[in-house]
Amino acid sequence: MRYKRRKYFMAGRINLIQRSKIRELFEKARRMKNVISLGIGEPDFDTPEIIKEAAKRALDEGYTHYTPNAGIPEFREAIAEYYKDFYRVDIDPDNIIVTAGAYEATYLAFESLLEEGDDVIIPDPAFVCYAEDAKISEAGILRIPLRPENGFRMDPDEVVELVTKRTRMIVMNYPNNPTGATLDKETAKAIADIAKDYNIYILSDEPYEHFLYEGARHHPMIKYAPDNTILANSFSKTFAMTGWRLGFAIAPGQVIHDMIKLHAYIIGNAASFVQIAGITALRDKRSWDAVKEMREVYSKRRKTVLRYLNEMPHIEPFRPKGAFYVWARIDPELDMSSEDFANWLLENSGVVVIPGTAFGKHGEGWIRISYATKMDLLTEAMERMKAALEGL
Repeated sequence: MRYKRRKYFMAGRINLIQRSKIRELFEKARRMKNVISLGIGEPDFDTPEIIKEAAKRALDEGYTHYTPNAGIPEFREAIAEYYKDFYRVDIDPDNIIVTAGAYEATYLAFESLLEEGDDVIIPDPAFVCYAEDAKISEAGILRIPLRPENGFRMDPDEVVELVTKRTRMIVMNYPNNPTGATLDKETAKAIADIAKDYNIYILSDEPYEHFLYEGARHHPMIKYAPDNTILANSFSKTFAMTGWRLGFAIAPGQVIHDMIKLHAYIIGNAASFVQIAGITALRDKRSWDAVKEMREVYSKRRKTVLRYLNEMPHIEPFRPKGAFYVWARIDPELDMSSEDFANWLLENSGVVVIPGTAFGKHGEGWIRISYATKMDLLTEAMERMKAALEGL
């Protein structure tokens, strides 16, 4: 008997992954005219000129070839220097891997540490990739709610209640996407102690660390649990380098070894000239001056959005102290789901916001608004939202 092969064959695990609701809404908006997007989590600034010039110079100097899998040694040294200078944390450059953005860094952590039979604790709401990475690694997912009464910080007592002998990892993300919440030192230390007591890894995703307001401070988890933390970070937000795909991870010995091994078979190495530009980003004062300017602009936009939202009916914002998002609660009396509200707002005001359920079931009743948008468009979007909501 001849075997008849199916025309198309897809691996079953691909069917576990859900398409991002964020992208679905953007595709709908693209078919409409006169739309203002407050959905994208991308800086609207250009990459600082000093960083672009460093990349051009690197190309001219021949940085067009493979690099060591873990990254160019000088770049890894610059990352270690950065943590020493900013946070007084000593990092061995051998515990650093350069990745294609924080996306790859988180993926490597999930794939290197988790497998069927393991559990991972993931916040809810949370950035969309964590749950999908967990599905690919075939791990069990335990969602821990982030509550407004706790300032959307993880509750260490609730974390402990979820821990079992199967628990392998806790995911953290502060400053937080989507809520804009920040982490206080006491909570950071408490969760670090849990990780150490139960021999659990923490995956701490920290790309918004330099966008803080009202005196908030960043507390990198690697400072409190260095032997249990995989820290993922990115140049995308800090230096407005989203298209450069440059990030890194810091992890303890065997973990970083395994992540490098997997990384070698996925992309081999991050682009060489981009890594050289990364050195300039970290070491040149002019690039940090640009970061300071971006933060000041974001701070003004944040105040504008909060002022408008506080004047609007049917919506109540959480006051964020980090990132560049406002997380806002929809009036329950409207009897609209987050997705229905986002679609209604798009159709009635031409403004894109992201439904909270894109980030987990505990995001129901909320929307995410990005203020990584120029002030004139941001103000117009707020005026449109206000007019639409006042008409309800």
